[in-house]
Amino acid sequence: MTQARGGAVTGVESGDLDGIVGLGHDVVALDAFAEQLEELGGGMRRLFSPRELRQSALRGRLKADGEAVHLAARWAGKEAAVKAWCEALGECAPLPYTVDTIPWAGIEILDDASGVPHVVLADAVSRALEDSLDQATDGSAGRGRAAGRGSARYRWHISLSHDGPVASAVAVLIADRV
Repeated sequence: MTQARGGAVTGVESGDLDGIVGLGHDVVALDAFAEQLEELGGGMRRLFSPRELRQSALRGRLKADGEAVHLAARWAGKEAAVKAWCEALGECAPLPYTVDTIPWAGIEILDDASGVPHVVLADAVSRALEDSLDQATDGSAGRGRAAGRGSARYRWHISLSHDGPVASAVAVLIADRV
């Protein structure tokens, strides 16, 4: 499965859908997000990596629609990725982070050279993802949605959008058997 420009998913190969272990979606109100972003001492910017901030500022200038629009779409992407991760773990599996400890800057939503968005996890976050999902698929835990999949490598698909007053993102987490 690959992503076309703008995040549309194309080229679904046989078996790709069988590997979906998590799906997440999030919507962000642009006006409220922009206000939070500009609050002095609000700290909203620290939830983004320097690369995300740089890419959003550049896209805002190129498209003449402002940095906040692009950061809001990335924020929706981060939220969607966390929701997909939680869905993959299922209701009984332990979560590696609490709402207060999620390393938001370590879950990057970055564009490649063609402008296609991707989920890029910091090394520690990637290890936490793999450990938590492997534990959920472990025969002793076996309660997560990914249960029964065996040892796996995980990959992401993400689509971002913004229109009118909202930004939105959908994230899909896929387990490839190894």
